[in-house]
Amino acid sequence: MEPELGDPKHEWGAAPHQAVIPRPPVQDSIMSTHVFTEAVRHFWATRTKQADAQGASGEKDQGSRAAVTGGRQMDGFSAALHALLVGAGVPQDCIFAQRAVELPGFFRPTKQWDLVVVRKGILVAAIELKSQVGPSFGNNFNNRTEEAMGTAVDIWTAYREGAFAPSSAPWIGYLLLLEDCAKSREPVRVVEPHFPVFHEFHGASYARRYEIFCRKLVRERHYSSACLLLANQQRADEAPNYTEPSDELSGSQFVHGLLARVQVH
Repeated sequence: MEPELGDPKHEWGAAPHQAVIPRPPVQDSIMSTHVFTEAVRHFWATRTKQADAQGASGEKDQGSRAAVTGGRQMDGFSAALHALLVGAGVPQDCIFAQRAVELPGFFRPTKQWDLVVVRKGILVAAIELKSQVGPSFGNNFNNRTEEAMGTAVDIWTAYREGAFAPSSAPWIGYLLLLEDCAKSREPVRVVEPHFPVFHEFHGASYARRYEIFCRKLVRERHYSSACLLLANQQRADEAPNYTEPSDELSGSQFVHGLLARVQVH
């Protein structure tokens, strides 16, 4: 049975800024298994519009990079999480997205997160939203994994050093949307010139590597929760329009963990 979303009259303190993203059109059952259907649809629609706009303007970006450099593809996910938080009783002025999302780091002055929840000066949650679309899965996989691990080390070290005092340990989330295609699912060879790699990486596709990576992020306690979604643009208008390779990394468990965290504050 799914947990209740909480009492909308739950007392929260006000923060000085208000989130700037609107509530999205959501499914009738927002806590259904495929909670991010509208967000995935928005992702593909935004990429298409940005690529078309850059192509029409004659700008130099080539191929899928034209969509990447435009940004904002993950706004649907921010909006979906924002709506869920409000539905769980979190006032909008405790939720930050697009602005006032900077948090102190230890190895750098600040890091901009995609969504932050702050109550009465207490850091409750911070969420990173990422995506990867082909064809360059190899280089981008390395960039994504190094970035995610570095971000985790940075924020937890800052927390240890009192950057968010008097906050207790915050809920840190990582969500990744990966293109579901032949290139992301085909086995990838590993190179072992000196020492053998761990056995789980042998014959693993990039989709499988991301699944292993996200699971380890959580089990090693670098993130409170991780979510991995696979989506193909040809299915953008279907419902559901993405798959979840692991229940442990599903959208519903990600949302349940976040809402459980905010309800204790």
